[in-house]
Amino acid sequence: MNPKQLIFKGLFSVLFIGLTMGCFRGERPVMTDETPKVHNWFNINTVDELYEFLTYEEGSIPLVSAHRGGPHDGYPENCLTTIGKVAGEMPAIMEIDIAMTKDSVLVLMHDETLNRTSTGKGKVSNKTFAQLQELKLKDNDGRVTDYVIPMLKDVLLWGNGRVLFTLDIKKSVPYERVLEVIRETKAEASSIIITYSANQASAVNKLAPDLMISATIKNQDDLTRLSDMGIPDNRLIAFVGTTEPDSALYSLLRQHGIKSILGTMGNLDRAADKSGYQRYAELVERGADVLSTDRPFEAWKALDFYIKKRSLTSTYINW
Repeated sequence: MNPKQLIFKGLFSVLFIGLTMGCFRGERPVMTDETPKVHNWFNINTVDELYEFLTYEEGSIPLVSAHRGGPHDGYPENCLTTIGKVAGEMPAIMEIDIAMTKDSVLVLMHDETLNRTSTGKGKVSNKTFAQLQELKLKDNDGRVTDYVIPMLKDVLLWGNGRVLFTLDIKKSVPYERVLEVIRETKAEASSIIITYSANQASAVNKLAPDLMISATIKNQDDLTRLSDMGIPDNRLIAFVGTTEPDSALYSLLRQHGIKSILGTMGNLDRAADKSGYQRYAELVERGADVLSTDRPFEAWKALDFYIKKRSLTSTYINW
């Protein structure tokens, strides 16, 4: 065998050993960024169908909204794999947070800085998307995972038919940029824009009058203000706060066909943890239509039982 043949044989052996070692059980690299394969829960293809689904009527299906995408042990917040894990168990709304990089790429990130939820440091707005891709996300206990910070575009494309989204847009992010991505990904029928004031809701409605808006409504005056600004009832879903409202508010919203989101993250989640998951069904029984929670699996266990017991159905959910 000549010298060239010996060199080729040696290189081939090294390559072959490297490839086969990665195939042994327990040695194979974990493919952490694969797109989650999840059942298409929602049969909602147009914004008109989304309006109808989110209009209150007797016998409506109660839903879980996974706060920050439903983080739990080993699964970070605002992470596509985490969202897929939750969506693998239930039809759900995913509440996600949107930040913007130095080069104007929209990504999922709650905090202004990277410190708490990733291996990075400093402001998201001071980093390029390429720099963010070098980082890994941390779970709620601070453990580093193999997951990376996702682009909003990729998450919306994946979510079509699988989940609904409520999009919490950070102050430094222009509404126009988010709306551009929603249009680009044709995600109008799965997106709800979160607003925190009537002025914000009005601004979104003027820019995109076809999109659904989550607006804070805690009394008659809040609803009247939104109406005076020209926002139709069928474009609204009401966030009623993180404590149970008076039953009169639920009645008012239902008279207008507006569904409500009750934020259970915090005290209500802790109360359910102590008294039992059935507490979530009691919240729905008293008027909540959507539960925004840090405990989506426990909340869904209660709502699934509630739905089956009452034989509730919807043409817009693929059971």
